[in-house]
Amino acid sequence: MAHRVKLRHRALAVSSAGIGLTLLLTSCGNGISGQGDDKPIVGLVTKTDDNPFYVKMREGAQKKARELGVDLRTFAGKGQADNDSQVKAIENLVAAGAKGILITPADSGAIIPAIDRARKAGVMVIALDSPTEPASAVDATFATDNRLAGRMIGKWAKERMAGQRPRIALLDLSSEQVKVDILRNQGFLEGFGIDVRDPKRIGDERDSRIVGREVTGANEEGGRDAMEKLLQKNGSINLVYTINEPAAAGAYQAIKAAGKQKDITIVSIDGGCPGVKNVASGAIGATSMQFPVKMAAEGVAAAAAHAKDGDKPSASSGHGFTNTGVSLVTDTPVSGLESKKSDWGLRHCWG
Repeated sequence: MAHRVKLRHRALAVSSAGIGLTLLLTSCGNGISGQGDDKPIVGLVTKTDDNPFYVKMREGAQKKARELGVDLRTFAGKGQADNDSQVKAIENLVAAGAKGILITPADSGAIIPAIDRARKAGVMVIALDSPTEPASAVDATFATDNRLAGRMIGKWAKERMAGQRPRIALLDLSSEQVKVDILRNQGFLEGFGIDVRDPKRIGDERDSRIVGREVTGANEEGGRDAMEKLLQKNGSINLVYTINEPAAAGAYQAIKAAGKQKDITIVSIDGGCPGVKNVASGAIGATSMQFPVKMAAEGVAAAAAHAKDGDKPSASSGHGFTNTGVSLVTDTPVSGLESKKSDWGLRHCWG
């Protein structure tokens, strides 16, 4: 992988710098007002507009909305932890008469009052990918089992590190204890066999195998900067957990610049096409693939059904949410852990 990789998603950003709330797409056919048609309005509110994961989620929602005759309106904040913009988006959608709102909450707790107001106004609210806290604050959740996704790469890493002394660096999302950040981080540690103490918090472990932690903002630049700092502090790192694949791509840049790409294994979560290519190249050892297109499409379909007849989706058996699946992708499989090769991953990435 070349120095300082520029991910394609940067070209997809459409919001102006400094604008916290961006209307990315108006109604699928007739503009923001809906112009008096009978299409039910459904909103999609993501954390950002340019992260590849949310780009694919938006594409999946748009396609399903066209199929079902839904007036889809999508909004995004200016960062992974931008709760204020999401609150404004919900308020705008309620005022517009939306029947349903799909949201990837930036702050799983702080968003609850806005969701409560929307539901009291008769709007069905569905969480995508990141659960709310509490999960019962929304009508339904369509998501990856993020803790399982973390456990899968943790178990893989443990097997790959057999016979070595693990020196683990953790590259998380932020210091805000975001729900999805917690689930992935703690899942990875559990899978690796580390006592997480409080499974609802990041950073309270007391295991000497963990030699460093940094936050990345879940983006490439943040991953590179975080990894540079960690390598300066501890040159013995040989295993790196990353919150997502953009952060992993940045971390690999720093590792390669330090000449340590043969000494350090990176694991991640996402399963986007750029990330799977990094698995194929060896930059990432293993990743847990999510399916954001499926999340969004099923969410739009549920909101459309609710608008038509009041139905609400049921949670998957054994879960408090609708599980949209996860697959481990690696070209170096380990015994006892089901996985897919990168060629399969490239055919299915984020489908």
